Parts: sequence; C-alpha cells; structure tokens
Amino acid sequence: MFTGIVEEIGIVKAINKARSGVLLRVKTQNIHRDAKTGDSVAINGACLSVTGIDKDLFSFDVIQESLARTTLGELKVNDSVNLEGSLRMGSKLGGHFMTGHIDYKAKIVSMLKGSEGAGFRISAPEEFLKYIAEKGSIAIDGVSLTAAIVTKKDFTVYLIPHTLKATTLGKKKKNDTVNIETDLLAKYISRQNQKSSLQDTLKKYEYI
Repeated sequence: MFTGIVEEIGIVKAINKARSGVLLRVKTQNIHRDAKTGDSVAINGACLSVTGIDKDLFSFDVIQESLARTTLGELKVNDSVNLEGSLRMGSKLGGHFMTGHIDYKAKIVSMLKGSEGAGFRISAPEEFLKYIAEKGSIAIDGVSLTAAIVTKKDFTVYLIPHTLKATTLGKKKKNDTVNIETDLLAKYISRQNQKSSLQDTLKKYEYI
C-alpha cells in the first residue's frame, strides 16, 4: 500500500532488456537507506519490487504487462521518476490509500499555469469515470490529488507550487501521458453495488 506522498524524485540510470521485459535501475537519495531486496516501491505510481540494491541504485524487473499498461515503457535513461516506499504500520497517512496498480495511461489534454500553481485536464475512459468523483481522491503518476472537476470524458486537478516542485508533475507538458490510479474505496463501493444489483436480479428467478 502507498499514500501518494512522493518521498523523492529518482533518476533512471539504466534500462536493459530482459527475458520477461526490462531491468530498470533507478538512482535514489533517501529511500535506499533503509530498503532491502523484496521491498515494494512505487515508481510513478506503479508498484514494483526491488530486485537488487547497489549503494544508491535500485534494480527492478519490469514485465511486459507493466510496460504496456503504464508509462514505464516510455521511460528513457536520465528521466526523473516519482518514488515512494510502501506504507508501514504506524506511518502517517498524508494522502490516500493506493495499491500501486495502475488503471490506465492518460493524456494531459490541456494545462493552466499561473503564479500560484497549475491545472491539468486529463482524459478519462468511460469505464473509469465511475470511480472518479468531484472532490474525490485520484493518483497521477503516484501523486495523491483531488479531482476538482469531472466531465463525461475527462477530469481536472489543480496543483500547488510545492507539489510541482517536489514531484515530476512540474515538468509535464500538454499531450504527455501519465499513470492514473482511481480511488480504491470507489472501486469497492462500485463492486458492492454490482453485487447488490445481481442479488436483486436473482431473486426474480425460481430455481428448479
């Protein structure tokens, strides 16, 4: 589990082809100090397992499925990435609960920049809109944010200067792609409603 509070910005130092995908190496400044092999780390919101540690370099095996479904397949050497270690028992929850399982890749449709922050309008496929609510939580490249406006095809978030500086979102441009993880609680509520609807339907039938 993660919270969407980015701990640091890492740098991609190597991307090597592997049998099942790629071997990704990322340089860190802080989170490597108490990490160990097997730990979970969110890279731009996508949960990966640490497969090797060499001083300040983390290694991750990224399978083809992850490369296809997230923006990890678009990374290049020297790219910046958002890093967050997994939530620990007793840790302060500053954002919202996240699994690190990306729902879809989205395009930044338009941007609004000002002296007090920025706004991103981001595409949303119809099947995921039911999990996005105005004033509800949304994760963009692993950053916990609030959906300010939701339409039938996209949603808008606003970012303060600190968030733009402390994450990679400050470098984003129009038409860039980002990882989206919708709200976990919304998914469970939607699932429960589906089960209730199915149960109501079954009551109309008599088993023989």
